[in-house]
Amino acid sequence: MAKVTLEQWRMFQAVVEHGGFSQAADAVHKSQSSINHAVHKLQESLGVPLLEVRGRKAELTDVGRVLLSRAGGLLDEAEALEAVASSLAAGAEARLTLAVDVIFDYDCLLNAVERFAVEFPHTRLEIRETVLSGAEELLLQQEADFILTARVPQGFVGEPVARVKFLPVAHPDHPLHHLGRPVERKDLKASRQIVMRDSAVRNRQDSGWLGSDQRITVTNVHTSVELIERGLGFAWLPETRIRDSLSADRLLPLPTAEPWERDVTVYLVYADQDRSGPAACMLLRALRDGLPPLE
Repeated sequence: MAKVTLEQWRMFQAVVEHGGFSQAADAVHKSQSSINHAVHKLQESLGVPLLEVRGRKAELTDVGRVLLSRAGGLLDEAEALEAVASSLAAGAEARLTLAVDVIFDYDCLLNAVERFAVEFPHTRLEIRETVLSGAEELLLQQEADFILTARVPQGFVGEPVARVKFLPVAHPDHPLHHLGRPVERKDLKASRQIVMRDSAVRNRQDSGWLGSDQRITVTNVHTSVELIERGLGFAWLPETRIRDSLSADRLLPLPTAEPWERDVTVYLVYADQDRSGPAACMLLRALRDGLPPLE
């Protein structure tokens, strides 16, 4: 049986964070005497000094510094547990945020959202479109409940849900289609490439072949397609986003000398799967239903 309570750890943490008992009392809206009592009982129960009062400021002892670090993790876990209980008790979530890499099949996404809107009309859904490591950043910053991404953040588990084929494409009238031979790397290097900019703010990353001396960088896959359809360059684009352009011959795959098609796996990653309520589960089920099985 634990000798101390979470509330005592919270009071101890507040005193350290706010620099004293009086300041902690103001911050957590408790009397100074109750803060003093909680910290005194904590030290008494543990049998070690955690704080030393110097003037008007309470400073950590070496033991207190070690235990505060461990207590911070304990309090975070307790808050997460309370949040899970609150979510389950409330039933359907009031709000969900899904970050989706632009390579994902948007027909599948829109069909799933349509089903979701019918079954959970009162849950506000925010869809954040991302490029490269953008979804990962939103998850790590706790700005998304779940993400669909080709990059699984360290420390998380990703469920593979789709495989996307990237094709090197250009407009049928682009010079790369009229070389009279297969396209080689030197041809691409001499041609303009349309590239997508990473939507992450802090740790942007590049991906794929970036060997062209000429580039136009965009932040939206639709803009990339529009530029290529105007004959302004070539790019590797996800087949899921250019089906109409391919079927209408507005874009054609480049006849390359080596197989430059590439497959990318898209993963579903939860911020905290235990906190997923009925609305989240329904949306993810609809997404899975609309995707072909992975081979």
